[in-house]
Amino acid sequence: MRPRSVALLAVLATAACTGSPTPPPVVRVDRGPVVTTVAASGTLVGISRQNLGFAEGGELAEVLVRVGDRVAAGQVLARLEDADLESALDRAEAQRDNAQALLDKVVGSNAVDAAEASLDQAREILDATEEQVAATDEANDVATEWARVQLDFDREALERAEQRLADDRRACGSPAPTTTPKQHGGGLLGGGAAATPAPVVTDPACERIAADETAVQQAEGTVLASETALATAEQREDVDAASGRLSIENARQGVVSAENTLDTATADRPADTSAQEAALREAEVGVETAQRDLDRTALRAPTAGVVSEINGAVGEVVGPVSGTTTLAPGSSARLPALADAATGGAVAGTGGGAFLVLDGVESFQLVVPFEESDAARVRPGAPAAVTVDAAPDDLRPGSVLAVAPTATDVSGIVNYYATIVLTEGDPLLRDGQTAEASVEVDAVLDVLRVPSSTVRSDGAARVVDVRGEEGEAVATPFVPGAVGDEFTEVRSGLVEGQEVLLPQGQVSAVAGPPRGPN
Repeated sequence: MRPRSVALLAVLATAACTGSPTPPPVVRVDRGPVVTTVAASGTLVGISRQNLGFAEGGELAEVLVRVGDRVAAGQVLARLEDADLESALDRAEAQRDNAQALLDKVVGSNAVDAAEASLDQAREILDATEEQVAATDEANDVATEWARVQLDFDREALERAEQRLADDRRACGSPAPTTTPKQHGGGLLGGGAAATPAPVVTDPACERIAADETAVQQAEGTVLASETALATAEQREDVDAASGRLSIENARQGVVSAENTLDTATADRPADTSAQEAALREAEVGVETAQRDLDRTALRAPTAGVVSEINGAVGEVVGPVSGTTTLAPGSSARLPALADAATGGAVAGTGGGAFLVLDGVESFQLVVPFEESDAARVRPGAPAAVTVDAAPDDLRPGSVLAVAPTATDVSGIVNYYATIVLTEGDPLLRDGQTAEASVEVDAVLDVLRVPSSTVRSDGAARVVDVRGEEGEAVATPFVPGAVGDEFTEVRSGLVEGQEVLLPQGQVSAVAGPPRGPN
């Protein structure tokens, strides 16, 4: 209740108790705020009202709430049939598991170790081949040298045999020594007996010729065999040397191949790992997508609230949510639809296509249109007092959240919507209730003031009637300051506590309910 009402009632009560003639009603000059407000009517809306629906259409499998149910944030409200999406999720998970197994195989592969072992083996083979070829070449060289020595020896033996043969032939060609034959019995001296033939004397050289010729023939055969053996040894040496060189080159090629294999395995391993990791990430994204699609078949409450509308029953096919919600200035709540008297249409409202509507019940806001002259004075953050038509005697505090930057034509009048948030919750409030807001647009605090209803003009001066010594009205000029809805600031001319007479007919007005914030 206002201070002036208290002062007036005190005066009236004193008069009633004394039984004296009723003095004229008065109020006292007091100290307090001088406030100017602008007022407009609008509609209460829940701040957290949500138009809910499914991202993809489908057949309703479950509707788990009813209109009027209070739900908690995250609670499942309804579900769509999801058998196909569950199968898609199973396939995606299988692909992810396969990609993971392939990555594990790549990471755990022994390709590099095997290539290193193959390289070591190839190098050992090269070393062994080189040792074997060297040993073979050395053996062949010894065999060839031995055949050459043997040939030289056999040729010398042939030369000696040929020399003996030549010597014996020369010796055999010389005259042979003569021998006198002996006479026996009836020889010339024996009186008619037959004479004994003379012995034949042969040259030993001549006797050796046949043997020498045989020896020469044998020596020639031995030389021929030795020449063949030397040629064979030389040929074998050449063939084995060429074969050894080929074996060494093949072994070296094996080393090069093993080195290349190792290089490839070493270079490919990071690339193979990266490629498989990318494949795994892609598979994981597939799982996340499939899981998200499956999760979307469950409609959950984004905030706590009360279910105010359901548009669908189990077994019916619902489409994806469509439409948009026109938001109140500075808020995520909707702009309520207001009928245009000129056209009969709605100038603003919620979008269509919602399967379920969820209203917040913890906090409300009032969306009101101000005419452009008043809207120009409304500032965000300004205090406001809200009166609901269903309970006109209850003032509810609030504050201006935002003012729309663009105008809306309502019945041919330019208006700007303002959003006023109620700062206190009230279980009696309902979405859609009509309410009036008085918004403070100007205020001076802790100043001397008098009710504006007591102030009148006297020429250029502003005066009030104060009680004289005889109780008469004495016009008293004063210097005013700010002029508010109910009070006028007193700069000078009056003092605090001074009684000011109320004009006739103002008693009920003073004692009535106050307007706007004080």
